[in-house]
Amino acid sequence: MGDTYRVVVAKPGLDGHDRGAKIVARALRDAGFEVVYTGLHQTPEQIVETAIQEDADAVGLSLHSGAHMTLFPKVIRLLRQRGADDVVVFGGGIIPPEDVEALQAQGVERIFTPGASTEEIVAWLRDRLDRRAAAARR
Repeated sequence: MGDTYRVVVAKPGLDGHDRGAKIVARALRDAGFEVVYTGLHQTPEQIVETAIQEDADAVGLSLHSGAHMTLFPKVIRLLRQRGADDVVVFGGGIIPPEDVEALQAQGVERIFTPGASTEEIVAWLRDRLDRRAAAARR
């Protein structure tokens, strides 16, 4: 199967809708990833601290409250400040199409919106982390 990767799945801010995050966390776990789910109402600082303490390969952020343009970039900024800029950050939730490109320009590697399959998320993340691991071995 290859490398085993550790992923932190987090719900930043005051968003209380966690069904999607739990479904993604379970799909990643079932696909062989080690998953740490932070639960609801996490600050960017708490998410970054968890990612560093858990030596995460990736952080998946889920948000439905509309604060994605503030909270997602803050997580990335804090990861960079802590020297964890190799952590792959991806997101999902209710994200308007016009915000996707702006988030990607700030370092969110991929946004999955409603309708994305768990198979698509798992395949993308495994491929992205496999490519990162291969580059690190060179």
